[in-house]
Amino acid sequence: MSMLTPPGMGGKYRITGNAYPRMRRPRNRRRIVFAALAAVVAIGLAGWGTMQLIDAFTGGDEKTATTAKQARDCKPVPTPSAAPAPPAPRQITVNVYNATPRSGLAKAAADELKKRGFRIGKVGNATAEYDKKVLGTAVLLGGAAAQKGNFKVLGTQLTGTQLKTDTRTTADVDLIIGTAYTALAPKKDADTALAVLARPAPAPSGKC
Repeated sequence: MSMLTPPGMGGKYRITGNAYPRMRRPRNRRRIVFAALAAVVAIGLAGWGTMQLIDAFTGGDEKTATTAKQARDCKPVPTPSAAPAPPAPRQITVNVYNATPRSGLAKAAADELKKRGFRIGKVGNATAEYDKKVLGTAVLLGGAAAQKGNFKVLGTQLTGTQLKTDTRTTADVDLIIGTAYTALAPKKDADTALAVLARPAPAPSGKC
């Protein structure tokens, strides 16, 4: 036995020269493999969670692509110009004619319209074409241009009127009183209707 051989060690542990066995605990390879797999899984979960947070705050690629497509497809909607304001009563000349058997209606209506700011033209009895033939409240008769504003403004002063046009080129309007007429609308109601008529409609938005 060599002098370098520890007591009690013989056989394969016999030291016969300068080489001698290294005493080391065997490694647990299974534990190392499991630890490596756990680390990989943890890194993967951390990366996935980070991407979910980014998508939550940014909307994700799909949302971004959809927004970009909408921006490309969005075309500005032209805003139509505001409709012209209706004429004021002082700008409208009204001819008042009575087509009923009752006398004095044309003058009374003309006087009240004048108080409300309208200009008064002719006042008298209706022509044979309309005399005793207007069964409703009244007929508003004027040229084609009257439909753009004069009819609407005068129509606020009484209800149940019938609108008709003729070939005249002047801006005056005929108010032909019919058999169902009793009086003009109350001034308060007429003023409210005029205010609504003069109020411009909100312009539509040009946004998509």
